[in-house]
Amino acid sequence: MEAVKNLKKYFPVAAQKNDVKSLVIAIVIYVVVSAVVGAVSGLLGWIPVIGWILGIVSTLVGLYCLAGIVLAVLDFLGTIE
Repeated sequence: MEAVKNLKKYFPVAAQKNDVKSLVIAIVIYVVVSAVVGAVSGLLGWIPVIGWILGIVSTLVGLYCLAGIVLAVLDFLGTIE
């Protein structure tokens, strides 16, 4: 369980109170952040070097947001402490 506590340090939005409202807020925050980074990447993706860098950053942010959503749902369901 020590590994899960370490994960909560990197996902502070997912480690909030255990009610439906905080779960929905966490999911919305992660989706909005991912959408904004994807939009910026899409707008500036035509620039060769910046497009490649933003593509990598967009992918990493998307994975971070997906992991945050999964962690928030698992925390809400009580699967993790």
